[in-house]
Amino acid sequence: MHPDKAINSFHSLGEEIRSFLNSNDSRQEEWQKTMLIAEQENPWFTQKNIIESLRGIQLWLDKDVLTKWLSSYPDLNIENPKPLTIGVVMAGNIPLVGFHDFLCVLMSGNILHAKLSSSDSRLLKFLADRLIETEPEWKNSIHFVDKLNNGIDAVIATGSNNTAKHFEHYFKNIPNIIRRNRNGIAVLDGTETNLELYTLGKDIFSYFGLGCRNVAKLYVPEGYVFDNFFLNIESYKDVINHSKYHSNYMYNRTIYLMDGKKFTDNGFLAVIHNPQLSSPIAVLNFEEYSDLKKLPPQLTDIKEQIQCVACSDSVENKLGPANLPFVKIGETQSPAITDYADGADVMEFLQELQ
Repeated sequence: MHPDKAINSFHSLGEEIRSFLNSNDSRQEEWQKTMLIAEQENPWFTQKNIIESLRGIQLWLDKDVLTKWLSSYPDLNIENPKPLTIGVVMAGNIPLVGFHDFLCVLMSGNILHAKLSSSDSRLLKFLADRLIETEPEWKNSIHFVDKLNNGIDAVIATGSNNTAKHFEHYFKNIPNIIRRNRNGIAVLDGTETNLELYTLGKDIFSYFGLGCRNVAKLYVPEGYVFDNFFLNIESYKDVINHSKYHSNYMYNRTIYLMDGKKFTDNGFLAVIHNPQLSSPIAVLNFEEYSDLKKLPPQLTDIKEQIQCVACSDSVENKLGPANLPFVKIGETQSPAITDYADGADVMEFLQELQ
């Protein structure tokens, strides 16, 4: 497909998403029905969370954004007469988390064989149908499969650490990108403004904290007092009204009480001292440091477990030598089209295959 044709089709899909978000799309009822079915199949996929995901995706689906993005890969042949078949095993932790891989494979001129997660089996198919309706030529390039067969030329797979070991063995004979568990963290120095602490709440609670970019752990200075932090995240308290989130909160709180573990909570989030990067739903781990300048080596040692680091500009300047994936507080779940999961540039990978 000609690059302009491919770009225009995804831009049109973006326009349809924007129309839906503005409540003036001709298929408004169809969109709503699809979201309702998705939520019925996976209660974590609330209407709010699906819309939040669509808001992020529509920013990528713009002619100028797509054109600039593709210009970074001058050797990529979108009109490749002998396209490769790329298998993609998609995660299902947050709505449409596999869309970026979907976009990459198609915009690289290859054929997609996507194995969807049972937790997110509706939404991407719906968007794919909208894309094909805009440009029927995509029909030959998009295939949703129950299992990746031996005919694929390369694979992109996302899963847990245990699943990744299985992927590595199963796909060892073909080029691959295998993604594992990663978490977002935040580094505070105690000078954060009320607004920064408020937006940090978005990094923690978006998608109920289920995303790999959600902040699951804080690094704070010794003796840090959480009173102002709790005050500024109070507006996120409605998260406790979700039955599954509430059950997780009560379960973890009960376990900590029974085990005699010291923790602080505000009625919808438990904060506990724990060196682990990954925290349970409704729990935020924290670790203290004595000297911010000594933190970079510690973070560099666990860099392969970190998806992104949320912090203020002043903290980033002090941590800069760590060469970590920094983002501004409040923007962990707003990745740009150039922000590749696990830092693995999918388009470069596909370009090298060609």
